[in-house]
Amino acid sequence: MAKPEPADPEWLARGAAHVWLPYAQMKHALAPLPVVRTRGSRIHLADGRELVDGIASWWTACHGYNHPHIADAVRAQLEKMPHVMFGGLAHEPAYRLAARLAALLPGDLERVFFTESGSVAVEVAIKMAMQYWMNRGVAGRRKLLTFRGAYHGDTFATMAACDPDEGMHALFKGALAEHVIADLPRDAAGEAALRATLTIHAHELAAVIVEPLVQGAGGMLFHDAEVLRRLRALADEFGLLLIFDEIFTGFGRAGTMFACEAAGVVPDIVTLSKALTGGTLPLAATVARKKVFDAFWSDDPAHALMHGPTYMGNALACAAANASLDLFEREPRLEQAARISAMLAAGLEPCRRAPGVADVRVMGAIGVVEFGKEPDRAALQRRLIERGVWARPFGKIVYLTPALTIAESDLKILTGAICGALAREAVAPKV
Repeated sequence: MAKPEPADPEWLARGAAHVWLPYAQMKHALAPLPVVRTRGSRIHLADGRELVDGIASWWTACHGYNHPHIADAVRAQLEKMPHVMFGGLAHEPAYRLAARLAALLPGDLERVFFTESGSVAVEVAIKMAMQYWMNRGVAGRRKLLTFRGAYHGDTFATMAACDPDEGMHALFKGALAEHVIADLPRDAAGEAALRATLTIHAHELAAVIVEPLVQGAGGMLFHDAEVLRRLRALADEFGLLLIFDEIFTGFGRAGTMFACEAAGVVPDIVTLSKALTGGTLPLAATVARKKVFDAFWSDDPAHALMHGPTYMGNALACAAANASLDLFEREPRLEQAARISAMLAAGLEPCRRAPGVADVRVMGAIGVVEFGKEPDRAALQRRLIERGVWARPFGKIVYLTPALTIAESDLKILTGAICGALAREAVAPKV
């Protein structure tokens, strides 16, 4: 057994004065926990404690940590070539990955543009959609139709596509491009309302963008597949492109390999990231249908997509992604997601009786407990850590998105810890 490092490693103390943490008010944020190793669904801390990871490192580690097949693929690629610029050069891992993604995705989603992060993948999708119309000689289509509860990233173009009032980027209102915001068409009345909105605004819209089935960072808000079918029909009716942001839902998280499969819908552009490399290296992809790509295929150099991240198509990341796809082919990940779904539903059901809980919901390998009012999130997180669990409550929810390979015993620890923590007075809603 590895000897524990000091509870407060020297590297933590030395670097703490220089690191700026994400999504945190640094003045009073909880001190980050020093991690020294990972394995499976476990995070090992410097003081010797182990935490069961309930959120798979922001939904990325779908096969658990340190899967040997992915690690071996990355090591082998590192010995040959860690990276080479993608402008004018080609390498096998990226070209093989592009072909595999095109084969997995429905319809003619066949052209893959690689980037390094989900936000940039969405930026590229927005850029593609707007330039699609420019290249066809159609002026004025510079806006998106997006939805309340949406979250699409933290860069400026993606912030503008998020919910402008309830999202985390409301501070930048006025500095961001303004788009058309609507409610998801959850029923016939919602469809009629959205059709009325499109009747007014379609002439200025390049695309409709949506997180299919689950609006993740907006509060793990679920909708059914019929909503996506309505959006496809409306996009076709008004001649708009349809973008699915599958950065969260892709690769089995919502129960199918991709959320678009659940609806039988083919979007015009889809974005992928998060679990693409199995939680090992940064990589994202924006995948377009043939008609979108054809609008850029031209004798006119100005019709090219002028975008090219430095680490685009990174060979190490593509090797990891190919290895991750191997595992989806060889191992029963979707069956595991279904098992997790059933266990989350059963394990979180007692939370409905906890004080302050407004809803408990499960879709695929996603389990959510929502409070009526914002809880004391710091206290809740401390209680979960005391119970050997890593989770990150936000807004009015605490949620679980574990690795698809998680053991039943660890999953029971996760659900039991949440149910137990909610009984504590320390996590009561703030007044």
